[in-house]
Amino acid sequence: MFVNRQAELQLLEQRYTSDRAELFVLYGRRRVGKTELLARFCRDKRHVFFVADLDVEPVLRAGLSAAVNSAILGPETAGAVYASWEDIFLLLARQAQSERLVVVLDEFTYLVAAHPPLASILQRLWDSHLRHSKLMLILCGSYIGMMEQAVLGYKAPLYGRRTGQYLLEPLTFHDARPFFSDYDLADQVRAYAVFGGTPAYLRLLPSARPLLSVIGEQVLTRGTFFHDEVRLLLQQELREPRNYFAILEAIAAGRTRLNEIKQVTGLEGATAYLKTLQDLQLVERVVPATERQP
Repeated sequence: MFVNRQAELQLLEQRYTSDRAELFVLYGRRRVGKTELLARFCRDKRHVFFVADLDVEPVLRAGLSAAVNSAILGPETAGAVYASWEDIFLLLARQAQSERLVVVLDEFTYLVAAHPPLASILQRLWDSHLRHSKLMLILCGSYIGMMEQAVLGYKAPLYGRRTGQYLLEPLTFHDARPFFSDYDLADQVRAYAVFGGTPAYLRLLPSARPLLSVIGEQVLTRGTFFHDEVRLLLQQELREPRNYFAILEAIAAGRTRLNEIKQVTGLEGATAYLKTLQDLQLVERVVPATERQP
């Protein structure tokens, strides 16, 4: 079920109809619906869609080669593997000379992790070839990975090349309501308070079941998807998950001031960790209006 995201689709359509090459960055935390959004956007367009995974460079290059061949060259080239990433992007530039071509590289940070020079290669080819074509290149990935590795950071090779970027956030309560339409309004509010606006989570809610039973079975029971989701999510997303776990545990125990968090966790760098958790929208800083020095 694809729900709402009309503003995001409209933004992508505006970029698609521009008269220039586009290098668009879509980022956001995992399971928020980035891949589904891009699949919906691409479905009636000439496009190449490749989702990377944690694999070695030759396998990923072969996968992208297959996606390119299947989408724009035909089945007779299905088994061909290009010798280099340069060959792939130069082919895409040629294919986009006279007609718009959308290319989605999903989980882009996995590509960079497997082949670190890739971001620099793409930067060089963007400057020399791709920006002179009708290509719409969409780089998609998790927030922290994209910030630190390849695109958005000041020291990243692709810094300054992007023509647009968008942080995809969880659905608002209004937009998420179709997922729990079987509940009355009070339980809809409760469901949103527990499960939030992440589409991947909302899809798992069983219909016509009492909400408290769902929470007990799906969240509080060991071995279920939601029980260990936070831990698994942070392990995938962050370099030092144990420090983030310590901070979240301190906050959950009522230690919400910075000095209290430092005292409990022993982390002098707690400020930087908290900023990352804020960027991931896992915590929020709330300052009382009466506090003189927030």
